[in-house]
Amino acid sequence: MSQRNTVVRSLHDLGLAAWFGGSLMGAVGLNGAASAEGGPGQEAARFASAGWAKWVPVNAAAIGAHLVGGSGLLAVNAPRVAGQQGVAVSTLAKTVLTGAALAATAYSRVLGKKIELASSDDPKDIEKASRHPVDTVKAQQQLQRMQWVVPALTGGLVILNALHGEQQRADQQAYGMWQRARSMGPALMHSGFHGFGNHGTRC
Repeated sequence: MSQRNTVVRSLHDLGLAAWFGGSLMGAVGLNGAASAEGGPGQEAARFASAGWAKWVPVNAAAIGAHLVGGSGLLAVNAPRVAGQQGVAVSTLAKTVLTGAALAATAYSRVLGKKIELASSDDPKDIEKASRHPVDTVKAQQQLQRMQWVVPALTGGLVILNALHGEQQRADQQAYGMWQRARSMGPALMHSGFHGFGNHGTRC
């Protein structure tokens, strides 16, 4: 329990920080700047799409680092997940929330790419957009909502990460493991009683 896992923890935390911070900055700053400076219509969409497209590779790297770090932490903390009361529940909640954040991020990118093609003045993009026409206004409304969902979900992951940090305190580990042993005690005694009875019958 006392070993250090600096590398995987750094990947996990830095990746999540970039994922949350970048999505929040984009929703507040980039979209706000596009609306204020880009003017109405496709110009604002083009401005915002260009900014988000620049962020995509960095965001993908951040998500990858977070997932690698999270997998490493789960592996080294497997005994705590199994033996400390409450850790399995918070780990499951974190897994579900991570999946939701990944889905929201992917869907946002799909919408963003559609708007990027529809608002582009590049002949190749215009040709691609004509083959897959999209209701730009509706797509923009969906994208604006999704771009707030991502920081909300990743912010939830930050909170669960803080909870996991609290659960790693020595007093919390001792209390959680005692609670798990206490809850498992009656079941073990019951199992042992039946095992003894069966053994007696076989004899």
